[in-house]
Amino acid sequence: MTEGRSCPLAYRYRPESLCQQPDEVTEDVLYIIGGLYGNPYALDEIERMALAEERQGHRVKLIFNGDFNWFNASNSLFRDINNRVLAHTVSLGNVEYELANASAGAGCGCAYPDFVDQRVVERSNRIMARLQDVAEQHPDIQERLSLLPRYRCLMFGGLKVLVLHGDPESLAGWGLAHESFSAANESVVLEWLHATGADVIACTHTCLPVLWSAQMESRARVVVNNGSAGMGNLQADPRGLITRIGLPRPVTEPVASFEQRGVHVSLLPVVFDTAAWLSRFDELWPADSDAAASYRQRILQGTSLSSEQVVFSSGS
Repeated sequence: MTEGRSCPLAYRYRPESLCQQPDEVTEDVLYIIGGLYGNPYALDEIERMALAEERQGHRVKLIFNGDFNWFNASNSLFRDINNRVLAHTVSLGNVEYELANASAGAGCGCAYPDFVDQRVVERSNRIMARLQDVAEQHPDIQERLSLLPRYRCLMFGGLKVLVLHGDPESLAGWGLAHESFSAANESVVLEWLHATGADVIACTHTCLPVLWSAQMESRARVVVNNGSAGMGNLQADPRGLITRIGLPRPVTEPVASFEQRGVHVSLLPVVFDTAAWLSRFDELWPADSDAAASYRQRILQGTSLSSEQVVFSSGS
């Protein structure tokens, strides 16, 4: 299997081992932030959103579930993003894993499935190689990344919330991707929910958002994939998305939302300064670069998804 498509053994885990000892959360709101991709303006806006919640009396916990690095391929931006993120609750993405300790033959560690074009895979491998060169100048950051867990399990509002990067079998798994739900590949998801005992699985990695719900064992279960906090996710829409899980309702209008036993699970838009980010991006990744080829159009215009295409339910 070629670099960028392989899945290192160190990425693997067993679903039944993921949520045995959940940590109790005392905050009122969780912001689960996947796929920041080194965008400091998105991080600025997420911090502003959290402050707005706190002004409403909501205590907010920020949780980063990986791939907060990617486009931040300069020494100053690399340190800035990592120091800011690592002040919060964090778990690994494949990007951070490969920055801390590169796996032989893994390339970017993305474990891209067959439907992803090989040219995209090769560009991602080269982006990772460039970012690894930057990371090597910051061994203290590499050390901090190397100590991060691959997933977290939390008790929040009486619900067991499993926060991971890919899926319940792999750090870079694609089993909770939008493409999997579009193909009605739900049997494995239901098995994972049963094995983990999770009421909510919050993931990222696969770049497109999902809010899926099912009735199982006399209660609702939810899978939420925020797509990307640092890039556009919807059609003609450059806003990022984060997952918000809260006892109070969101203070801003969500793209999609589901209420489960008094807990609101939502996809919240991140309205960052697109012009400022694009200017910074172009400095780091000019028109002939791999990141520009793979991502610049998405930064400008989002994806082909409508908000209605984000929401799924079991059997739909």
